[in-house]
Amino acid sequence: MQRRALHLSLLAGLLAVSSFVSAQTKWDLPAAYPATNFHSVNMTQFAADVDKATAGKLKITVHANASLFKAPEIKRAVQGGQAQLGEILLVNFQNEWQPFGVDGLPFLADSYDESMKLYKAQKPLLEKKLAEQGMMLLYSVAWPPQGIFSKKPINSAADLKGIKWRAYSPTTAKIAELVGAQPVTVQAAEFSQALATGVVESTMTSGATGVDSKLYEHLKYYYDVQAWLPKNAVIANKKAFDALDKATQDALLKAAADAEARGWAESRKVNTTTLETLKANGMTIAPPSAQLKADMKKVGDTIMKEWLEKSGAEGKAIVDAFKR
Repeated sequence: MQRRALHLSLLAGLLAVSSFVSAQTKWDLPAAYPATNFHSVNMTQFAADVDKATAGKLKITVHANASLFKAPEIKRAVQGGQAQLGEILLVNFQNEWQPFGVDGLPFLADSYDESMKLYKAQKPLLEKKLAEQGMMLLYSVAWPPQGIFSKKPINSAADLKGIKWRAYSPTTAKIAELVGAQPVTVQAAEFSQALATGVVESTMTSGATGVDSKLYEHLKYYYDVQAWLPKNAVIANKKAFDALDKATQDALLKAAADAEARGWAESRKVNTTTLETLKANGMTIAPPSAQLKADMKKVGDTIMKEWLEKSGAEGKAIVDAFKR
């Protein structure tokens, strides 16, 4: 009798464990940047918050540094259900739909406050587009303002002529074309190697990427032109989200809202600390000369005009809402 009772209690225990395992949902979150990057750190905290809020019911694994999918593949992976979540750089997908690239337009929004204002103007259309593609926006965080990294001093756009320029988006490729530089497409995970082998000798990116990729080991100058603040977005597959129970959905959305607020605050801090790190490692940090600023503004005006033509009514609606 005693043995039977023990057997039954063991069986009940095993059933409880197996029902817990079956009730646990596991999600993958591929990302393109190093685990130490502030976006990745923020995502890891987001995953931990979801785990805690759902008592382990929803487990999210962050795959940093393009270890699961390369940057250009992440959006398609989420859309096709190969990954339930993904972090993308919105400007990378401008050729697919022009408004994805609005926060990469030079000098449209060139501070954190302006960038947040632009995000609010872009968000309704962004959510609508992602919904059409079977996805949803969980949260979005801006990178620090973009500046010009170079091997040699840059005093005007003429100094960029013929230079090997890393392009990571349609806008950065267009800038290269307008100033006569040679655009080279290099993903974040391969950036350091491209510099070491001389494939790239200049780029326009944030101080955060400058530190991540140790640009100070290969490049000497950073011009703080504060051209734009592109955003990363964490997106979810809508079917995967809909399959969650209401309490888990609510926990996920709450953790996402917290991650967005935390990420923007962290980006501001990172902007200061990364420029200090670049300087401490021997890089010359300087504001752009009046000529360089004027030249880049001209480039920005040309890009904006073309973008408005391509993006049509949707692009105009975003820019009008932003300027109101």
